Amino acid sequence: MSNSNTKLHEILKSREKEIAADWIESQEASGRRMTPNERQEHARQSREFLGSLTTAIQKGDHSDIAGPAWEPVRDLLTDFSGSRAKGGYSPSETASYIFSLKQPVFSALRKEFERDPAVLHDEVWRATVLLDKLGLFTTEAFQKTREDVISRQQSEILELATPVVRLWDNILALPLIGTLDSSRTQVVMQNLLDAIVETRSDIAIIDITGVPVVDTLVAQHLLKTVAAARLMGADCLISGIRPQIAQTIIHLGVDLTAVTTKASLADAFALALKRTGHVVVQQDDRSQTAGR
Repeated sequence: MSNSNTKLHEILKSREKEIAADWIESQEASGRRMTPNERQEHARQSREFLGSLTTAIQKGDHSDIAGPAWEPVRDLLTDFSGSRAKGGYSPSETASYIFSLKQPVFSALRKEFERDPAVLHDEVWRATVLLDKLGLFTTEAFQKTREDVISRQQSEILELATPVVRLWDNILALPLIGTLDSSRTQVVMQNLLDAIVETRSDIAIIDITGVPVVDTLVAQHLLKTVAAARLMGADCLISGIRPQIAQTIIHLGVDLTAVTTKASLADAFALALKRTGHVVVQQDDRSQTAGR
């Protein structure tokens, strides 16, 4: 036999069908139930990976899976981990894809070197180290994809949690619910400015009825949003100033005197209508006027 890399490569190559069959069988026995189409696709992935693994061991150093010879293997594992992360699999279920390959490989090595315990020991150890590294790589790729998915979902939730509502011609409302932090403030400001430009509105109402706590940081975020809207040519009103919030703002020494505030969204909307030259008239009053 040649060097240790070639031995493992030769075993994988000469017993590839046997190892692939045992590997696929062990995955199906321990994994989730799959449809016939899923089982067929899973078998194809496993055979493709085993072929790439065999080639990588032949061309590169199996102790360094970061080398260029291992790029096809890394790409396959990255795609596999990504699909598993999006499919709702757990990290352990994903990592077991690689770790379940150990038993078929060890069986093939035992059959080949059962009469040479020293060589068998060395080859089993090399295979163990290699598959452990690939398993860890798979877990890291899975985790990165999961984090990307979570980050994207958080961004989408922020978008949905900061809707800009058109109440009337030239009047917008931005109802805020939940805690305001720096990242969310950026989304709030961007959504409001985009809506001002799109609708050419002159007044924007920021309603904080659903904001549980207003501290110095939240107040500063609100002031920045108001200032940005004014630069776009829109006047901002802040509604939802409850008694507790008013006391907190005074206690913190936050200066909101430059901003028009109202206790409720209805009050702010009535003021906005007045500023735009509209008058709200009760239905009864109009009926009496029409009957005279």
